[in-house]
Amino acid sequence: MARKFSIYALIFLVIILQLSSYFNPCSASNGSHKEFIRNSCRATSYPKLCLKSLARHASKIRGDPKLLAHTALNATFFAAKSTSRLLRDMSRIHRLKTNEEAAMTDCVADISDSMQKLRMSIEEMDREGDRVRAGGSDVLRVQMNDIQMWVNTALEEEETCMNALANIKIKAKMKNGVRRRIVKVAHLTSNALTLVKSFALAPRNEKLPLKPLFSSRKYIEEGLLPY
Repeated sequence: MARKFSIYALIFLVIILQLSSYFNPCSASNGSHKEFIRNSCRATSYPKLCLKSLARHASKIRGDPKLLAHTALNATFFAAKSTSRLLRDMSRIHRLKTNEEAAMTDCVADISDSMQKLRMSIEEMDREGDRVRAGGSDVLRVQMNDIQMWVNTALEEEETCMNALANIKIKAKMKNGVRRRIVKVAHLTSNALTLVKSFALAPRNEKLPLKPLFSSRKYIEEGLLPY
């Protein structure tokens, strides 16, 4: 009986060791990917927000600067889209004066313009591999400059929206809540801009361009969150 128990115990131990050897490399790899994100986020103006918004994608980003910048742009786009929806709902619920309604309209338009610039940046990032093959580093340099310009313009639009919001008289709690959402979008945009710049400066193999994390066009057109 004791001999039989020992055999079962030995088999169980072997199984545990095999499972451990299988999962530990995965865990170590995912840990190194998160460490890459953490280190990259240190260069941003809002590293805690950067890490929080990107850490869940560590296994897909796989320590690659392009996928990191691409994911940051997508996260920013969807945050802006959610905030735009909130602003539209708020303008319908609250009875605003003529000047306040104009300010809200301007704010919504600013966020919409920001979303357009972010979308342009995401789609251009998706085409980065094809541009490298077609025109080499000179074309890539121009492309990355365009992306940085668009993301910077998106940030300016968000700041303009915050200024417009200051002229709208609504309940302080609601106003502060909306402002926090806009500020968060601006901070995400700032972080994305830094990560795009980091990718632009990162060495890359032009013969083997990386595929995007997912199809941005599909997620943008269908309104699906990439989480």
